[in-house]
Amino acid sequence: MPERTGLPVSGYRPQSDDAIALVNHFKAIEERLLRDIDVMRDSGAVGRFDQRWLSIAQTQLQQGFMALNRAVFQPGRIRLEGDEKPD
Repeated sequence: MPERTGLPVSGYRPQSDDAIALVNHFKAIEERLLRDIDVMRDSGAVGRFDQRWLSIAQTQLQQGFMALNRAVFQPGRIRLEGDEKPD
């Protein structure tokens, strides 16, 4: 399967079409959930939903999807200036 060159971001490697499609699938699910939270937050019914818990849910969902996407793309550690050269 061909690999696509990604953004020039240190630590990321080229990705297959399957990996890109899977992450895009997860991004769409994440967006749907975040929009549901937006609707709950903007419902106008004061006290209907606990805003603190909505914020926690939003943050946890974002972290979870970030972890899921990193599991697919598998970014690695990078070398910094001053690091020893590999043998």
